[in-house]
Amino acid sequence: MSFLNPLLLLAGLGIALPIVAHLLNRYQVKRTPWAAMQFLDRSVRVRSRQLRLRDLFLLCLRCLFVLLVAFSLARPSLDGGGAVWLPGEPRAGVVIALDASFSMQHRDGSATRFDRAKDLIQSIAGRVQAGDPVSLVCLGSQPRVLVRNMAFEAGRFQDLLESQEVTADKLDWDRVPRLLGELIDDMESHQKEIYLVTDFQSSDWDKEAVRWQDDLAALTQRATVFMVPVSGSGDNLAVTQLELVSGTLSKGGVARYQATVRNCGPVLVTNIEVICRADGVEIDRQPIASIAPGTSETVSLVVPFFNAGSTRITAEVEDDSLETDNVRRLVSVVRDRVSVLCVDGGADDAGRLVLSALLAREDGTNDEDYLVSSVPWLALPSQNLEKYDVVILANVPTLTPDLATELSRYVQQGNGLVWFAGDQVKAAEWNQRSAKTVAGKSSVAIPLLPARLGPPMDCSDSLGAGKPLDPELTDHVLCRPLRSLPADLLSETRFLRCFEVEPTPTSFSILNLAGSRSPVLIEHSIGRGQVIMFTTSAEATWNNMALTPVFPMLMQQIVTYLAGREYEFPRLVGDPLSLAYTERPDASDALFETPSNQTLSVPVTEYQDRFVAMLESANEPGFYVARVSLQSRGTPIAVNVNSAESEVACLDLAQMVGRFEGTDLVLAGTEVELLTEMNNRRTAESSWRFIMMVGLVLLVLESLVADRQQRRAGRLDAKHSPESRSVRDASEVNHNV
Repeated sequence: MSFLNPLLLLAGLGIALPIVAHLLNRYQVKRTPWAAMQFLDRSVRVRSRQLRLRDLFLLCLRCLFVLLVAFSLARPSLDGGGAVWLPGEPRAGVVIALDASFSMQHRDGSATRFDRAKDLIQSIAGRVQAGDPVSLVCLGSQPRVLVRNMAFEAGRFQDLLESQEVTADKLDWDRVPRLLGELIDDMESHQKEIYLVTDFQSSDWDKEAVRWQDDLAALTQRATVFMVPVSGSGDNLAVTQLELVSGTLSKGGVARYQATVRNCGPVLVTNIEVICRADGVEIDRQPIASIAPGTSETVSLVVPFFNAGSTRITAEVEDDSLETDNVRRLVSVVRDRVSVLCVDGGADDAGRLVLSALLAREDGTNDEDYLVSSVPWLALPSQNLEKYDVVILANVPTLTPDLATELSRYVQQGNGLVWFAGDQVKAAEWNQRSAKTVAGKSSVAIPLLPARLGPPMDCSDSLGAGKPLDPELTDHVLCRPLRSLPADLLSETRFLRCFEVEPTPTSFSILNLAGSRSPVLIEHSIGRGQVIMFTTSAEATWNNMALTPVFPMLMQQIVTYLAGREYEFPRLVGDPLSLAYTERPDASDALFETPSNQTLSVPVTEYQDRFVAMLESANEPGFYVARVSLQSRGTPIAVNVNSAESEVACLDLAQMVGRFEGTDLVLAGTEVELLTEMNNRRTAESSWRFIMMVGLVLLVLESLVADRQQRRAGRLDAKHSPESRSVRDASEVNHNV
């Protein structure tokens, strides 16, 4: 026998109270100087033995009641293999963890995995006794504890369970064991049970099974852990990526996007159609003949732009078992024309080559989507930078401190800056100006350039030929057009000279020289904008880049990339969404409209010299709209699901047995096995209710006996009182007369 609250057994010391009361009452004698009492002495002596026996009986009832109450409050429990003389009932504290990640929306036939999981939980709830502590948690990227230690009520629990829906989250297993441990430790019960109801995706358990298995196995020391699988087929198509490949985001222009579709299932899928929509209107439709199991295929989608403004782009497939990942979204900001300022610090060669690269088209004509202005570097201070989307500095010798600060502020507001090296560049002065351009209140200096300049270095070989680009291109948006070039054409781009550089910790190397890994193209962010830095010159004296297709493709992609805004880059479900301000806004709150048409108010806070409204988490996929006020123009933000959750194939029963072999984890493959294991594992029986009922019965019995004794004592007192004797004597006299 064990006790849930053993310290409450000390309440049994309360047995002394009725004993003390009995002893005090026994010696409390009421003396009444009345001569007629002598006639009662004989009657009292005759009944005294009966009175003492009844008092002792009442004393025993009261003492036993106190002991039973203390015993029941201590919550005793009997092991099923122990004594069976004391009736009990199987009870347990239950923690149910329900996988609510979007893979549970996978449909096999008419029911989803989530529907079948809720049916299993209803079966578990059918074995929970009323009043037992129950906790229910939905698992995702952020686990949600719906109830903690709720006294079980079947109706309330069923309503709560039925109201739950699948989220668009990816399941984060790292948080699960710790959370379950906290819930089970917070629960008071002789026997504790954890039910983990999930689809056991192979992609998760193949990678992290050992660590999670150890964490879950450790919970078996504190509770019985049931692994309840909700299996299903692995068939699923998912649009895993949608990205801008080339083109100009301007009114009247055309851009090419690339959509990637993955076959996550085990069989070949044929005749897939990828549909592209712009602002909900179908623009393009491209077929994919077939996709082999576990592979991906890409298609190009052409989108013309007829109007300026933010355009919502989607790529989707139809008729699939899991609809959540069938759509990929992004936002493209279309301008009337992209305005570029090219500042030439040399003899106009760099500016001319940059201008030619931006305006070059495949048909040999000039691209009218760009509005490019070229000025000498001495005229830069007189330029109004607010008129331009991108500023290009080519071979500029140096800047004044005020101009460097102005350029940093320009980038911080969400614009783009491109920097080219050259013969005229004074490295020491650039390093000095760059390091002091932006200093926040946090006293952290943010340099203008993404790298510190060293001396120029000779990149040519013994034959005088320069080094080519590294053929292993990084996964950066600027490298996407270059991937379409043949390897031999890419290798024809040669570099004779470059600056030695020391990149900042926050910078990213986009293009490198082959062999040396010396960076050619580096990027970093300042506020809402980006800075792109070439360690080589735009002129033909340092390289032959301007004479190859690499330069126009790269420059047009750079300008398109820099002319975008931070909200054009899609977020994932669970990521925060932000709306940044360049100045203190008039309104204290920003508004975020969700894809389900809810409006969320978010306070504006100051952070590192900027004003930001931060929505903590995007909980659903789709297009959010951020507004500085209810009447202002909205800024759309695309939110997609995490495609890692699209691998919906589940472990089969044999694999699960192998994963949990050697542990005390209980695997219940079917509902029948689950209920059987529940019955077999619930060995402890709680008896406190029976003991409390016995105590209450004794209390009622004691009350009845005490009341009866009190009534008889009252009648006896009335019979032998002086008034009653006077009445009897008078009646006898009258009778004799």
